[in-house]
Amino acid sequence: MAQSKMTASVNVRRHNSTAWSGLIGWLLRQAFASFIRSGTLRVVAADGNEFTVGDGTGKPLAIRFTSMLAQLRVLLDPDLKFGEAYVDGTLLIEDGAIPDVLALAFSQERSGQPTRWAKPQWLLRYLWRRVEQLNFRHRARSNVAHHYDLDGRLYSMFLDSDRQYSCAYFEAPSQSLDDAQLAKKRHIAAKLLIAPGHRVLDIGSGWGGLACYVAETCGSTIDGVTLSKEQLTYSKMRAEEAGLADKVQFNLTDYRDIDRSYDRIVSVGMFEHVGVGYYEEFFRNCAGLLCDDGVFLLHAIGRSDGPGITNPWLAKYIFPGGYIPALSEVLPAIERAGLLVTDIEILRLHYAETLKAWRARFLARREEAERIYDARFGRMWELYLAASEMAFREQGMMVFQIQMAKRQDVVPITRNYIGREEARLRTVEQNRRPRLRLAGE
Repeated sequence: MAQSKMTASVNVRRHNSTAWSGLIGWLLRQAFASFIRSGTLRVVAADGNEFTVGDGTGKPLAIRFTSMLAQLRVLLDPDLKFGEAYVDGTLLIEDGAIPDVLALAFSQERSGQPTRWAKPQWLLRYLWRRVEQLNFRHRARSNVAHHYDLDGRLYSMFLDSDRQYSCAYFEAPSQSLDDAQLAKKRHIAAKLLIAPGHRVLDIGSGWGGLACYVAETCGSTIDGVTLSKEQLTYSKMRAEEAGLADKVQFNLTDYRDIDRSYDRIVSVGMFEHVGVGYYEEFFRNCAGLLCDDGVFLLHAIGRSDGPGITNPWLAKYIFPGGYIPALSEVLPAIERAGLLVTDIEILRLHYAETLKAWRARFLARREEAERIYDARFGRMWELYLAASEMAFREQGMMVFQIQMAKRQDVVPITRNYIGREEARLRTVEQNRRPRLRLAGE
């Protein structure tokens, strides 16, 4: 009798487990079918059942779940849990590679809106985003350390020789990454119209490449500020080696704590860490630091589909406290700060090509990164670079360069000066090539 009851109990549990597995499988199919309308994606569930979604076009791709729990988590919170499942190894790419799967997912037409089943989490995160971006001074330092104070060998694996960790400027499709990053520095310096003797401030100076370039080619003095101890150490070392220590000073300083005045201000790839609640404070600070006849250039990632949220996976693992703004969130803050917008340029696919080059370089040396950290870190970094590339290639991400001043007559009335200044700077580079190379090593 007891054996009969035990057998019945086991059968009930098996039935319940089978029913539960079947329900999750059905929900998984419905979710993927509602999301993937074009292309071809085969999904293999943890229980071995599989289905194909899409319209049968394009390169056939396939993913496999190795865990029922991972399936459930992706169903409940795809924006966060898909990335976690891939990094943890509970979601495998069977046909194709992770960039292919992300390109397929990002290319689906949703007009910038989240999928139906992910909308509740999206709305909650949108309402919560200002709390996530409360970047007080100590929190800002902690967020920067999370990403930029990683082992310096990691960044040397995939960045150019100058360690430019921002969008390159490809003047031609065949241009190398190193040349495109040099072109980016030249393009920015041309817009700043820097003259010998000018005092320049670089907010978010990174590993010092732009500051050293400006000091070398423009004959100015420059202060670079960063919140990364690793970047500070490297920047000071390279300025010394390049013989620029008398022209370039690097400091571990928050932009809110600067009290000098400057003829020119530049910020490249830092604004994404400011936080949407601090935009007006940022621009008011910059306006207070800028001379009356000064020029300020902001180079930052933006979104072309209106205000949104930071992808939760990126916010958790890559850029805590970060946010990519829409121009509609940035321009009003500039206006309220009393600055005049004198030029706006949108760089569209330049960052996609930059990230493609970074990803190829990282994959070529992935084993080194995994020896420093582990295999999980390798998958995480691959996913970060691939997802970022596809966001620029398939969705509404772009880079904007906003030039600002306090007076209308500070910059020329046409944009012809940019090309002329780039040509002049290119000549200076050629004449000083040996020293510039030393600064980039």
